[in-house]
Amino acid sequence: MFSGTYTPKLDEKGRLFLPAKFREEMKEGLVITRGQDRSLDLRTRADFDVFTEKFKNASQTDARLRAYGRMLFALASEQVPDKQGRVSLTPELREYAGLGREAVVIGIYDRVEIWEPAAWSRYTADQEQAFANLSEEVFPGF
Repeated sequence: MFSGTYTPKLDEKGRLFLPAKFREEMKEGLVITRGQDRSLDLRTRADFDVFTEKFKNASQTDARLRAYGRMLFALASEQVPDKQGRVSLTPELREYAGLGREAVVIGIYDRVEIWEPAAWSRYTADQEQAFANLSEEVFPGF
């Protein structure tokens, strides 16, 4: 499980240090691709393979699925973190997410998201009240 919020910096080559607590689970490989809301999605290779299998088995006649697949897979970057726990964010992925030297990395149960810090701040500010109101609807009796 991935959880927590971290603020690593990207180096001059666009490499990002994965948070230490994420490295063990991702040491065998990972995939970074476009995420929702202009963030980047980072999944273990094994989890991305499961996701890919579901995509492959879905109806390819659905135009929404084809469009989603093009956006998702076109910029997907398969990687193995280096010995220091760094991964490279391609220029295209950095541009998509609006990343410079600063980043916010958040763990979301089965995946990791990478955000531009100001975008993350705006998103959390916009979602705070909705989050407070949703818990009862999402998890009845919680």
